[in-house]
Amino acid sequence: MKKLYKVMVVAILASLVLTACGGGGAKADNLLDDIKQRGYILVSTDPNYEPQSFLDTEGKRPSDTKCPSDALTTAEMQGFDVDVAKAIGDALGVETCFATPAWDAITAGNWADKWDLSVGSMTITTARQKILDFSVPYYYTPAVIAVRADSGITDLAGLEGQALCVGAATTYDQWLNKDMEGLGLPESSIYAQPPADITVVPLETDQECAQAIAAGREDFVGYVTSGTVVDANIAAGFPVVKLGSAVYSEDLAAAFDKSSSLPTDTLRAEVDKLFNAMHADGRLSEISNKWFDADLTQAPK
Repeated sequence: MKKLYKVMVVAILASLVLTACGGGGAKADNLLDDIKQRGYILVSTDPNYEPQSFLDTEGKRPSDTKCPSDALTTAEMQGFDVDVAKAIGDALGVETCFATPAWDAITAGNWADKWDLSVGSMTITTARQKILDFSVPYYYTPAVIAVRADSGITDLAGLEGQALCVGAATTYDQWLNKDMEGLGLPESSIYAQPPADITVVPLETDQECAQAIAAGREDFVGYVTSGTVVDANIAAGFPVVKLGSAVYSEDLAAAFDKSSSLPTDTLRAEVDKLFNAMHADGRLSEISNKWFDADLTQAPK
C-alpha cells in the first residue's frame, strides 16, 4: 500500500512539474498565445456589408472546422474584410472564424471575450480610441451620400429638411448628427458639413438603408455610407445615385478591446506587422482590386 502511495505521489509531482514548465496545457497569459493554443481566431465582422463582408449562400461549413458552433467559417463568408481576416489567421497559423454581433455592440467595447478582434471596416476615431485599440490602417474609403434615383436631388443643398438613413453607431451617424467631437476625424479628412435640418433614420447597418430603398421604403430620401457600398449597390441595380463627391475620408483598421481579460498588445503587434508587409508587397492592393476594382489601400493625399 505504501509503495502504491509513493507511486501516486511521484506521478502527481511529475504532472505539476510539467504544468509549471508549460506542458500539460498551461494557460496562455496573452491573447495571441491563447489563439495559437486553441487553433482558431474569432473575428467580428458584418454579414450584410457587401462587398466588404457578406454571407456566401453557396458556402458549406467544413466538417473538420475548429470554429465554435455559433461562429461562421471562411467557407460561409466572403468579401474584402473576410479575405483580410483570413490573411491574419493564415499568418498566425490558425483557422479564421467569424462572429457577427450588431455593429453598436462592437463599437461599444467591453466585448466580454466573445471575439478576439474586429475586422469590419472600422474607422479610427478619437471617441473609439478611448475603449478600443487599433492596428495600422489596412485601407481607406470615402464616405458618400446616395439618394433615390427619382428624387431629383443633385447637390447637398437639396437635402436640407430631408430624411437620411444611416447605420446606427457609425461615423455616418455622427457626421449627420453634427457630432464632430465624437466623429473624431482630423479637419483635413472632412470635406463637407452635413446639410441643415436633416432627420436621421438609423437602421442596424447602412447596407440595410440601401436595401430598404430597393424594397420601396420611402420615409427617407437617401443614405450615407462608404463609397464602396454605394458602388456595389448601383452595380447590383439598386435605384440610387451617388450625390456629388466624398463628404469625408475614413482610415479603416482592425480593432481590439481594451477590456479584454488577456493582453492584446502582442496580437496587435503581429497584425500591424502583417498589414505593413501586405501594404509593402502588394497583397492588400490585390485584395482591394479583387473586391472594389480599385486600390483603396493607399492613404489619401
